[in-house]
Amino acid sequence: MPSVSSSFTAGNPHSKQAISSDLWYMLRPAMSRFSLSFRFAGYYGAVFLTLGIYLPFWPVWLAERGFAAAEIGLLLALTSWVKVLSVPPIARLADRTGRVKAAIVLLSAASLASFAAFFLTERFWGILAIQLLTAFAFHGLIPLAESHTMRAVGAAEIDYGRVRLWGSVAFILGALGAGELLARHDPGLLLWLILAALALTLLAAVGLPERRDPLPEPGNRPRARALLKDRRFLLFLAAAALLQASHAVYYGFSALTWRAAGLSDAAVGWLWAEGVLAEIVFFAAGGVLLRRFGPTGLLALAGLGGVVRWTVLVGTTALPALIAVQTLHALTFGAAHLGAVHFIARHAPQGLAATAQGVYAALSGGLAMGLATLLAGRLYGAFEAQAFLAMAVLSAAGLALALALSRIRATSA
Repeated sequence: MPSVSSSFTAGNPHSKQAISSDLWYMLRPAMSRFSLSFRFAGYYGAVFLTLGIYLPFWPVWLAERGFAAAEIGLLLALTSWVKVLSVPPIARLADRTGRVKAAIVLLSAASLASFAAFFLTERFWGILAIQLLTAFAFHGLIPLAESHTMRAVGAAEIDYGRVRLWGSVAFILGALGAGELLARHDPGLLLWLILAALALTLLAAVGLPERRDPLPEPGNRPRARALLKDRRFLLFLAAAALLQASHAVYYGFSALTWRAAGLSDAAVGWLWAEGVLAEIVFFAAGGVLLRRFGPTGLLALAGLGGVVRWTVLVGTTALPALIAVQTLHALTFGAAHLGAVHFIARHAPQGLAATAQGVYAALSGGLAMGLATLLAGRLYGAFEAQAFLAMAVLSAAGLALALALSRIRATSA
């Protein structure tokens, strides 16, 4: 015999509609969060796919154009320094207008157009001018996206780590895929691959949600100089910059060190891939780790991990040891980055979120990394793998500043 409730439901179509409506009402927030996460993850995937193609192989494309090593070095160095000059004012303009998504779309389109301009010339000075244009447009994409994403994180709509990890996945796919294609085709294919990835970036940027915060009254707008007068923010910048700059020898010379020790190119490639995979795992668990340690605690973990990682690399190139310490990339990069973006989101005044993110990106990825790379080149030329000891010192300094930062009482972080 059917129950009263089932008989009632079967005989009452209105109750079925009510149950369906209630179910949709319960599922709607989850579906909305999934949609937001998918759109942000798509953007990170596209922009880091571009980086995965560009960073390892752009020197190959330049060499195929006939440029000497010194000319390639100059092009790459100037590209890095442009970030220091371009990102903060672009981020500040996005804050002042409140249209961060529009800025991301415009910079994505400008990046696509400027890379296409490389087809117009093969002369050094023409390539240099276009390289500076691409750097001006492209370097702003990630800091603005971080600010835009953290608005959604702050509203408890998405988990930053689980969105950002797709950028790391795409970077690996871009690097491995481009490497396979270039092994069978002319290096000229690289520019077409970059343009395809940038076209995806533009489409993903258009698909980002529009999140316009109300603008303060003209007389109440926060000034960017307030960040530079904030002792806690300055201490954070110093700690984060040291932690990121401690990767200079690794980024520039680890492959040379390991190849000289007899490791194959395939082994070197997998060691690098292992580091990014460790970073992906860390981002997947980022929400739990953030609640446990907080932003400043994550920065301290990054410093501790760097002291261990770089010290081990001073003393050995044995493959089992390298495999073990490559997992620490989860801390030296993953924890440092996750701690940094969450510190900025919690600490920056309303109306200065993109500006603070831009200043952080310019200082850590531009100024500090540029100086550390110059230092790394000199140290590696004189001491080879012993140069990693200087990176351990930078990590120790970053650890000390992160601990000092955690002791400064503040309600925002």
